[in-house]
Amino acid sequence: MKAMILAAGLGKRMRPLTDHCPKPLLPVGDKPLIVHHLERLKRAGIDEVVINVSYRAEQIMAALGDGSDYQLRILWSHEETPLETGGGIQKALPLLGDAPFLLVNGDVWCDYTPSESLLRGSDLAHLVLVDNPSHHPSGDFSLIDGRVEVEGRQRLTFAGISLLHPELLSDQPPGVFALAPLLKQAMAGNRVSGEHFSGHWVDVGTPERLEVLERHLLA
Repeated sequence: MKAMILAAGLGKRMRPLTDHCPKPLLPVGDKPLIVHHLERLKRAGIDEVVINVSYRAEQIMAALGDGSDYQLRILWSHEETPLETGGGIQKALPLLGDAPFLLVNGDVWCDYTPSESLLRGSDLAHLVLVDNPSHHPSGDFSLIDGRVEVEGRQRLTFAGISLLHPELLSDQPPGVFALAPLLKQAMAGNRVSGEHFSGHWVDVGTPERLEVLERHLLA
């Protein structure tokens, strides 16, 4: 299985830290945030990772190179301007191939990597969901008997980690578009499974949450 890390964002919420350093390279626990992802993916048995880049792309590409320092191969998908989640994935599909792949948001930290076997049958996606953090109390989706639904009484937050089948995006034209509407459409067709992960997870979206993660990793 291949993996893709979303790393093309502008990192606006992280300013001023990202004024001169792209968010994936911000240090936490004595190494860049994105390196934690690469090391975890390697431990999970993944040898090929696609990374999309846009803002300060050259800095990220120079820092990580071809991935050999992490015993894996990095393929780069360079966007002239950020294409959002869906557009970025769609542009990278030729690098990802026809098989399901693991998708990781570059601005989360999580000590869990789902197995490819969790995407079954005709499902188009498998989402990792977590308890709602204080900054997102209303959650995103509901998990009912292993199926992810848009509505429901008990809501959870999408962790930014998922297994996707390329078919989810293969019919989309190139351009800027979000992933969420496609996931919701697949949910309406009962083609999205999910799981509730209760371990450590952080949405590293602000300098304050980056500091919280730093304290956790160095404890």
